[in-house]
Amino acid sequence: CVILSSNASYAHIMIDRMVDVDIKVQSELWQAALADPAVTVGDAARSTCAWLGDRGDVAGELCIVLADNAFVQQLNRDYRGKDQPTNVLSFPSLEIHREIEPPHLGDVVLAFETIADEANQANLPLEGHTAHLVVHGILHLLGYDHANAEDATQMESLEAEILLGLGIEDPYADRPTTSGSGVSYG
Repeated sequence: CVILSSNASYAHIMIDRMVDVDIKVQSELWQAALADPAVTVGDAARSTCAWLGDRGDVAGELCIVLADNAFVQQLNRDYRGKDQPTNVLSFPSLEIHREIEPPHLGDVVLAFETIADEANQANLPLEGHTAHLVVHGILHLLGYDHANAEDATQMESLEAEILLGLGIEDPYADRPTTSGSGVSYG
């Protein structure tokens, strides 16, 4: 993991020998709210990487950090110039890290309080919303984006298909347009 936290607990998941996922729990809030955060996050990461791996789009290792708002706000300020927390940050690895074997794809960092508030406000299960943001973050590591309507439509379609495989409803199904959700990403 490039994004390090000294008081994190760790889980390690190997996905079909194609993707290695390290899960670091930086904030105990995750463990208090979810029965097993590593399972929730690991299942979402496994499904995303397996789906994309079937297309030949992914191999290597990545890290997912389950953090709190303060940790994410500091990263958001330091790396994006935005002094506020956000639900998910993705840090794709530099090309040099992708040239080593196995390549490090990057880090995904989730902010507990922001995600829990969004789930509560949208009446979504915390596990499902967390899984959605893991999928969203991994897609960013692999170059997908939502900067314009066409890219957003493609990314949201991939997210919905991957989440369906996890038994999670399409988070975009009730939206009239690509940019109309009450949830903001990044």
